[in-house]
Amino acid sequence: MADEVKAPAPATPAPAGQETISAAKAIATADDKPKRKKTPGKSPHVGKKLRNSRKNTEQKVRALAVLPIRQAITMLKSFKRAKFDETVEVHMNLGIDSTQSDQMVRGSVALPNGIGKAVRVAVFCQGDNVARAKAAGADFVGGTDLVEKVQKEGFLDFDVAIASQDMMGLVSRLGKILGPRGLMPTPKAGTVVAAGADVGAAVREFKAGKVEYRSDKTGQIHAGVGKLSFDDAKLVENITTFVETVRAAKPSGIRGNFINGIVISATMMPGVRMSV
Repeated sequence: MADEVKAPAPATPAPAGQETISAAKAIATADDKPKRKKTPGKSPHVGKKLRNSRKNTEQKVRALAVLPIRQAITMLKSFKRAKFDETVEVHMNLGIDSTQSDQMVRGSVALPNGIGKAVRVAVFCQGDNVARAKAAGADFVGGTDLVEKVQKEGFLDFDVAIASQDMMGLVSRLGKILGPRGLMPTPKAGTVVAAGADVGAAVREFKAGKVEYRSDKTGQIHAGVGKLSFDDAKLVENITTFVETVRAAKPSGIRGNFINGIVISATMMPGVRMSV
């Protein structure tokens, strides 16, 4: 008698909800897999369209001669790709010896049309100056308490620090904290208010768009002078004011050209050379 072929036993149906749990476990397991790490120093992948756009822009920039200021601004605006309002910057190459302390170029300039963003101002002062600073629109005002907040809590949520002359004995303790960030008050930058001077006026100037500048180790000066959305006339006025202020700050020991070249750029754009 031939052996009977037994039919396979029917699969036991999974309990209700078991399929959902299994699927969730599979997804969780997939999520737990180590993700590919980015290679340090290697730029992320860029699409072909963006690569070609950048290449064409670079070729245009290389082919450009030094342009008058209005043409330079027009050319800069033609490169716009970013969806946000980019900051327009001025970069100046100075003919100074940065190793000589007497050739350091530093100061501040009130731009006629502001810089297009809110500036957070902290004021270290005491007495009647506290009320004046607050009335002028300072974001943070204080004396010993503000010094301790910066020193002990690392409070640095401000863009400009102003100090009255009588507070500099205490504020000088913050040199190691504020100095590396370019926030240390100094008379050359107009951020130390002399005795008898109006603290409120200094606050209003920086809130309106007063810009500090300082030459770096390579003899360069960099500063934001507005937004790309500004009218051409406003950018021309701001850039001209900034350049002429730096030109007037030429150290007495400089021989030959003081300004070797000027380039204007925006946050995500190449630079355009501008006539001095």
